[in-house]
Amino acid sequence: MSVSISKAEQNRNPSRPKQANGHIEGNSVIVPRWLLGTLVVTGILFPSLYSHSISSLYNYLYHSSFYNLSTFETIETFLVYAILEPLYTVKFWYNPGRRLDVRGSKSQGPSDSAEIPQLPRMRGPSGRLREMVIFAGPLLLMDLTMIKKFAGVSVADIRKSGGYDAIPLHDQRISASFLAPTIHKFSFDSPLQLRRALPVEPPSSRRLLLELIVSFFLYDMLFFFIHLAFHRLSVLRRFHQAHHKHAEINPQITNQLSVVERMSLILLANFSLNIIGSHVLTRTIFVPIFVYLLVEIHCGLDLEWSYDKILPQGWGAGSKKHAVHHREGEGSYEPYFSWWDRGLSHLESRLDVTMTT
Repeated sequence: MSVSISKAEQNRNPSRPKQANGHIEGNSVIVPRWLLGTLVVTGILFPSLYSHSISSLYNYLYHSSFYNLSTFETIETFLVYAILEPLYTVKFWYNPGRRLDVRGSKSQGPSDSAEIPQLPRMRGPSGRLREMVIFAGPLLLMDLTMIKKFAGVSVADIRKSGGYDAIPLHDQRISASFLAPTIHKFSFDSPLQLRRALPVEPPSSRRLLLELIVSFFLYDMLFFFIHLAFHRLSVLRRFHQAHHKHAEINPQITNQLSVVERMSLILLANFSLNIIGSHVLTRTIFVPIFVYLLVEIHCGLDLEWSYDKILPQGWGAGSKKHAVHHREGEGSYEPYFSWWDRGLSHLESRLDVTMTT
């Protein structure tokens, strides 16, 4: 299927240069690949190079009333998605030759090179606004009722942010661990969880980068198994069906999720960050990367600078594999990287061999 999609894509855009063993496409990502690699290597090996910039940034954020809001991460996620998804949608409209999963053609083979494929039915502004409200509702409810617990924050500060006295009474002890959730102490003076306690010290670039790498690795692994369960377990399959109800994969499918699946996606991301004690600034940087990757794998386009082409070959899953997943309804269960799905394919092949011998 992936081969036929690729051939169809080439036929729909004959003006694009043919690739000779991937050299043209490979050369186009040399600059972003080197920039990203240089940033990661220098940030980990020479954190002093970035210490002043990170300290200045975090000092500004730490004293910002907006950044101290308990709802900041939900608002950040909402805004990043509201910016990125329309940008990718416009690119989808105006680049028919790069679309990966055109459906509804009268012929089963590749489309004629002069043919402009019809756009799939897509939601207008009102439908997308309703979708975003449904998306934000459960998250805002948790933001306004649960105490935020971040690494590097004292229990006393956590207590004060949640409406409790800084010094606990015998029956009001609060754990600093995120694994022990705590409800805000609602009162006339503190009716909702409106602020979050932040660590005083900024992180180093080494800590930021390592936490980002590990958290994305963990999230990719955890969601791979959850996604596999959504497809393989009948009791969970119905919660995932909404995500596959479309004529052609496009950027708007990113947020076409049931409440159960959307919450699992967000909670797994939070767990991946919290379990390694990520700094709050790591979380702030994680969010736009997280949303960008989600939108890109659902964009339905073969983009020149897609993240899977920038990463070393074979690491990223990318929009091509995810388009095949949405068309066939199986395989490529990983969200971002490809090693978990390769491991599953290897395991299932071994099991098939064992069962037939």
